[in-house]
Amino acid sequence: MTTAPPAAPPATGVRATARIHAVADGRGGTALPLLAGEGPLALRRTRGGEAEAGVVLVGAMSAPLGGDHLTVRATAGPGARLALASAAATLALPGRAGEPARYDVELDLEDGASVRWLPEPLVSVRGSDLRVRTRVRLAPTARLLLREEQVLGRHGEPSGLLRSRLTVTRGSRPLLDQELACGPGAPGGWDGPAGLAGHRAVGQLLVVDPAFETDPPPAAMLGECAAATPLAGPAVLVTALAADALRLREVLDEACRTYDR
Repeated sequence: MTTAPPAAPPATGVRATARIHAVADGRGGTALPLLAGEGPLALRRTRGGEAEAGVVLVGAMSAPLGGDHLTVRATAGPGARLALASAAATLALPGRAGEPARYDVELDLEDGASVRWLPEPLVSVRGSDLRVRTRVRLAPTARLLLREEQVLGRHGEPSGLLRSRLTVTRGSRPLLDQELACGPGAPGGWDGPAGLAGHRAVGQLLVVDPAFETDPPPAAMLGECAAATPLAGPAVLVTALAADALRLREVLDEACRTYDR
């Protein structure tokens, strides 16, 4: 008699994926043949800019909680223009079993495509454990504007554990691969002088633009706690620290006006 192996424990938490596919419609605009959300990831089409399709991610329920695995997957076909945003801040909340939550964003841009990914801030609530992974794959002629904002705790509370990684490739070559960990359980020094230095909000703005090949932006300080760093891509990365989400947004909005040509 053979004994069947023990069954794997049932997965806990919510598994949900939002899928977006944008294509040039042949009339100077962008169509969305695929716009499908699941569970807490509801999608709504909005009015975009000229030749651009707009999509807003609307939280249909509290998420991500510990044990959840949420994925946003968007592709932009040749010549498509897509603007992605979220309706409200995302709260990383603790789960009952103490498991980490995962939030993945996957963006694929084909030749001549343009994508703006401008979500509202992610707030790491006390007791939470969230792992964020953003992967972007760009064709050499694609254009990207990407903003990330992370806030350590709600007003008057300490942060949860937040681990975030951003990986960008252009063509077959890596453009950017960086990771941030902060909060209880993160490697030592994350809040020291070489880390966040006591600030509660951290963010970045990444602009990848083929026009930078002939007219690259220079390295620059953008105030006391923000800097612009040109990347071999062609791209520029703005990194900023701030006391709160409002001030962080002000700095990144100014950077957007400077580098989003």
